[in-house]
Formats: sequence, structure tokens, C-alpha cells
Amino acid sequence: MEQSHHQSDKSKCPHGIRHIAFIMDGNGRWAKARNLPRTMGHKEGFKRVREIASACRKLQIECMSLFAFSTENWKRPQDEIDFLFDYLDRFIKRELPTLTKEDCRLRVSGDIARLPLHSQTAITEALNKTAHCQSYVLNICLNYGGQQDVLRATKSLAAQVKDGTLALEDINHETFSNALYTAGLPPIDLMIRTSGELRISNFMMYQLAYSELIFPPTAWPDFTKNELLKCLDEFGHRQRRYGGL
Repeated sequence: MEQSHHQSDKSKCPHGIRHIAFIMDGNGRWAKARNLPRTMGHKEGFKRVREIASACRKLQIECMSLFAFSTENWKRPQDEIDFLFDYLDRFIKRELPTLTKEDCRLRVSGDIARLPLHSQTAITEALNKTAHCQSYVLNICLNYGGQQDVLRATKSLAAQVKDGTLALEDINHETFSNALYTAGLPPIDLMIRTSGELRISNFMMYQLAYSELIFPPTAWPDFTKNELLKCLDEFGHRQRRYGGL
């Protein structure tokens, strides 16, 4: 694998970032600390999505991925799950005009077939209406798991080998990457997980291979543009060697 594949030398961002990813953690704890229901933490978290997405666009970071709902999040209380998807629908419909105006394409990573039908409808409409956009990408990970993503890609490639449309020796980093949900997106330069938890929790395990990881203690509802800029400053002081010296 060539080193140049990982480097973001084509980035327009002053920090050299093409793709930034977020694990938006701490909504529930933020609410609990204020004696509020967990849903209020999620509601405040959606406000940060808008603010951070706008900041990333202005910084000319061309792709932003958000871990919005994992394959493990189905274990949460049903009323919380219902709130999340109802609010997600409203969020997508409200932001759709802005996405199209700013030439931002919506992508979804994950198996949305398990999502409520109303959410599938809202997502599909937004995907179709932003399919022509090219300046930026907002990639929302819904019912997503990193292990599941790898297994899905593996099965897809195995099926192609079995039916003779792909030679075994042609399976490489590029073909495998193109079988993942994130096919066509730049490699992730920086992953930020808020609220201080020091793990990736089954998020883009293959895609994070050469990413810089930052774990600020700030909960997602308090993660403002200034907090983002602190992380970008830390990223700027990292030396990315990609296995070299």
C-alpha cells in the first residue's frame, strides 16, 4: 500500500484534512448532569451537528462522518429510539434546503432497512435530492457497525469470486475499500470521540487504520466550534508517518 494513498495532499483545508469523523458521545450524561431527560441531550446534540457541519464546511473539510446510531444502539429504551428517529426525520427535512444550497451531498453508511419506514422515506428523499451535489459530503452512519461493514464487504467480494466476476488475486485495498459503505470517500484523517471515552466502539474499524484519534472530555452537546478548533490545533501538531520514519 503506497503511503500517498493515505495522505491528504489534495486537501483544501488549512489543517490538511479531507475527511473528519465524529463519535458524538455524552448526550445522555450531559442531560443527566442537568436533571433533564436523555432525549433533551439528544435534542441539544442535533444543534451541535448543525454548528460543527457548518464549521467544517467553512474550513473546506470535504467530508464529515457522524456516528449517529450503531448496530448496538437497538438495546436502548424504545422511547429513546423512537425519539431519535423522529427527530432525525425532522432534522433531515429541515436541513435539506441548506444541503442543496451549499452543494453538500448526503451519504448514509449502514443498513437502513431496519430503520422505521418514515425514516427510510426521509433519508431516501434526501439522498436523491442531494445526489448531484459535489462540494462537500455529510455521511451519517445509521444502524452502522464496523465489524458488520467488514463482513458485508467480505461476503460481497467472496460472492463475486464465486460467480467468476472477480479474480481472487484482484482483491486488494482498493477493491475492499470500494465494497465498504464508505466507498468513494477520502480516507479518514481525524476521528474525534467526545465525552472522554477512550475507545472506537465498533466505528469504521477498517477506515480508521491510519487516522489520528482525539478524545476530548467535552460531551457532544457542549462541543462547539471552539472545541473543534482545539482538536484541529492538536491534529496540526501530530506527525503522521504512516509506518515510515
